[in-house]
Amino acid sequence: MPSAVWIGLSAVVLAVILVGGAELTSSGGSHPSGDTLQSNPYLDPGTALSERAPDFTLTDQFGAPISLHAYRGKVVILAFNDSECTTICPLSTTAMVDARAMLGSAGARVQLLGIDANPTATRIADVRSYSELHGMVHQWHFLTGSLSALKQVWKAYKIDVAIEQGQIDHTPALFVIAPDGRLARLYLTQQSYAAVGQLGQLLAQEASRLLPGHPAVHSNLSYAEISGVAPSVTDVVSRAGGGSLTLGPSRTAHLYLFFATWDSEVTNLAGALDALNAYQAQANRSGLPALRAVDEGSVEPSPRALGAFLAKLPEPLAYPVALDASGRLADGYGVQDEPWFVLTAADGRILWYYDASTSGWLTRQALERQLRAALSRAPQGRVSAAEADAQLAGSPPVLAALHAQADELLGGEPALAARIRALRGYPIVLNAWGSWCPPCRAEFGLLATASAQYGRRVAFLGADVNDVASDASAFLSQHPVSYPSYQMAEDELTGIVPQGLLGTPTTIFINRAGRIASVHTGQYDSQGTLDAQIEADALGS
Repeated sequence: MPSAVWIGLSAVVLAVILVGGAELTSSGGSHPSGDTLQSNPYLDPGTALSERAPDFTLTDQFGAPISLHAYRGKVVILAFNDSECTTICPLSTTAMVDARAMLGSAGARVQLLGIDANPTATRIADVRSYSELHGMVHQWHFLTGSLSALKQVWKAYKIDVAIEQGQIDHTPALFVIAPDGRLARLYLTQQSYAAVGQLGQLLAQEASRLLPGHPAVHSNLSYAEISGVAPSVTDVVSRAGGGSLTLGPSRTAHLYLFFATWDSEVTNLAGALDALNAYQAQANRSGLPALRAVDEGSVEPSPRALGAFLAKLPEPLAYPVALDASGRLADGYGVQDEPWFVLTAADGRILWYYDASTSGWLTRQALERQLRAALSRAPQGRVSAAEADAQLAGSPPVLAALHAQADELLGGEPALAARIRALRGYPIVLNAWGSWCPPCRAEFGLLATASAQYGRRVAFLGADVNDVASDASAFLSQHPVSYPSYQMAEDELTGIVPQGLLGTPTTIFINRAGRIASVHTGQYDSQGTLDAQIEADALGS
């Protein structure tokens, strides 16, 4: 199951959205398989709309002017898409193509449009590159324009676009527009590779409902949640070049690299895969985990894309490439972006993961260091209060004072800000959480272990946001940590984190000078990844 940011994508629909002046909330309506659809956390059932779609004229990947009103009489599926996206956008665009294919010949009455939502990549070459690598050059019109023109369209459709920690963040909206030019339904794409086909079917059914004659949808997928295949589960998958590969628990740890051929738009994928041959050779000699690559076939432009890509590499790969045609492997291994490394223990526990798309490729030496560190820190179980006390004995007085307040709920944001000032000279790890937030609860044991291991050198603090005090206290009594938490509303944290939080959990790393070194949004899935960030952004800052 993918690691999560609560409020993230699934809860955005529950918030009030303004489109064309109308207030909208999530609407189940009389949608097919309504009960199953509503209970699937990785599939947005959509929100009914009725306002006229704001018109626009922008430029497509061929340099031609395109206006929305030109497609009156057709159903339009409109996506807001980062032209350099390697996370959710490829899921959206794959679902769009699937939807039109599911309508057969009636798909000719459906127009696919995309609007660039990356303020730093607005050239025609940018939207053409995305279209080429995703096999969509003649499948849609991907539109761009001047930044001011794009901002006008974003504003008209209430699309939030921001640059957070150097990364593009935008509302992952898919609008279905009726032949009369009115907005019919809004969907928000969720981070689930396995749900892409289901989303495509939803779009196809909505298009069919809007088209004269209601053409048949040539797909009969269930809307029940599709579970991921976790690394603790044995799975036999197809292998590039023929044969099969068995994944899951084994006698040794394993390193996986998830990728798709279109990653080459934003990174030198071919060079990086070739360089990993040297890692594989070293791993065989020095007892490091063997590498297995996994091609995310669920969002490749065609079944032939991988073979064509591998044929152009300078040397054959020294490690096998598995095919994830369903997306269930990526979901089960917690993949949130691509390329994405995952280190698993022999029993299938995830020990470490790394986002090469946002953080860059590691050198072979750096990769080996991170893997050895993660393997040496492989958790043997949750640290007990007595074990934590023993590890923290002899802490400096200012840190010992924190440990003496373990699991306590203290005053609000002013008190937290004062505590941070008092800790000047020590690096700080501040975790924003809530007892109501499942991803927060899931990662709490990792923070307990880290705070015991690093608590003699690093100050740990909690910010319990939007919570009920009795619920938070009850949770802490069952999930002890060696530091206090300060209770407050989430928006109060802007005094400490000016840009605000994208969701919970969020972990803020503050350096010895009291400045924010980095912000990690979302759940930590492994001790090794949390510990590595503490080493780099707290102790290394």
